Amino acid sequence: MPKQPVFPCLKHAMKKKQTRRERFLAEMDVVVPWGRLLGLIAPHDPKTGSKGGRPPMPLETMLRVYFLQNWYALSDPMAEETLYDSEAMRRFAEIELGDDRIPDETTILNFRYLLERHGLTQGKPTPEAAVMQP
Repeated sequence: MPKQPVFPCLKHAMKKKQTRRERFLAEMDVVVPWGRLLGLIAPHDPKTGSKGGRPPMPLETMLRVYFLQNWYALSDPMAEETLYDSEAMRRFAEIELGDDRIPDETTILNFRYLLERHGLTQGKPTPEAAVMQP
């Protein structure tokens, strides 16, 4: 008899052990000054133009993906793939698999270029720097 499908969030809620990755990401979620960082990036965030197209990914989601890339040394394609594979990383990036879009590698690349173009990547987001910054 085949197994009955389980919703990802329910499956996570039933899990008894928290992994090192989950503990690390939960700690970084608390110590990184998200509001302050978003305030620095927001003035440079391009809004949807008159040409239309897909709506942009939420700025906070993209910033969180950028941090994941740096902490786990992920290329743009691997960052996209990891978001599909890892529930812990999706939760950290505030992406719900069934409800939200996962940023593709080009979107991730364009966000990184946006940060670099405006000089917002001078200090790489290491766990130590996240904790040490006022």
